[in-house]
Amino acid sequence: MRVVTFSPAPIPSSTAPLRAAVRYGVIALLGLAVVAAIIALLVAGLEGLWGALLGSAVGGLFILATAASVLFSAKLPPTAVGAVLLGGWIVKMLIAVIVLGLLRGMDFYNRPTLGIVVLASLVIVLGAEMYGIFRQRVPYVDSPAGDPDSDVQ
Repeated sequence: MRVVTFSPAPIPSSTAPLRAAVRYGVIALLGLAVVAAIIALLVAGLEGLWGALLGSAVGGLFILATAASVLFSAKLPPTAVGAVLLGGWIVKMLIAVIVLGLLRGMDFYNRPTLGIVVLASLVIVLGAEMYGIFRQRVPYVDSPAGDPDSDVQ
């Protein structure tokens, strides 16, 4: 039996697309890490496994950090959002340079595997985040409470 209700559907939060983007991005990153680790282990041995795990972490966390910082700053004033995003970008770049600089002198991982998985994680996580955003239905305009032109009373 189908239930009929006359109450309007709840309006999703303005941060719902961002939360969905982070959720789908994490799921995609975990899936990629597992698949890449298995394939790399079979193809390049233990060095390939380390390359795949490091590539997943570097590439995936790089992209997810951006979505998380946008989600964190969603309710802040525009100038604060700019500061958070610029500061986050600078921190991400520094961390990436430091991590890759430290890994440069080490030989426990497979370099081609690391590169391929970093690129794959950037593309797959970004695609998953876009999918999460596009699946959400959020109104473009919010009417302030008590607005006489608003349909909601």
